[in-house]
Amino acid sequence: MSETITVSGLVATTPRHLVTQDGLPITSFRLASSQRRFDRSQNRWIDGDTNWYTVTGFRQLAINAAGSISKGDRILVGGKLRVRDWDNGERAGTSVEIEADSLGHDLTWGSSVFTRTVLVREADPADEPESEEESTDEDVAEPKQKKLAKASA
Repeated sequence: MSETITVSGLVATTPRHLVTQDGLPITSFRLASSQRRFDRSQNRWIDGDTNWYTVTGFRQLAINAAGSISKGDRILVGGKLRVRDWDNGERAGTSVEIEADSLGHDLTWGSSVFTRTVLVREADPADEPESEEESTDEDVAEPKQKKLAKASA
């Protein structure tokens, strides 16, 4: 089963970050999500059952999550839900996992500061001049407006 889901909850374990032998970054942690409702007869909030998820992020999301998410944070997670039955011979059970597409702090519970990740890309040979004649020191030093003025004169 694979469905898209969005869940809010509490990071219950310290996020574990690793990089595979192939260079794939992975960050995972357990998320506890409880429903709350207001009971008018008791005039107080009551916690419902807690659902437990294993959240896993890959690539750049994994790197950013490892540096941003901590145990105890209230977060929102969006991703693919996977429910799997397992049996290891001695015990059997069901695991509920979310392969995260996005995650972030739940601003209902506090404030956050966002810092954009600057990705460094390798030089693309198509972006470089083909010969030295195409790019000269004069071209680099001379602003574009001056070039246009010269061309129209």
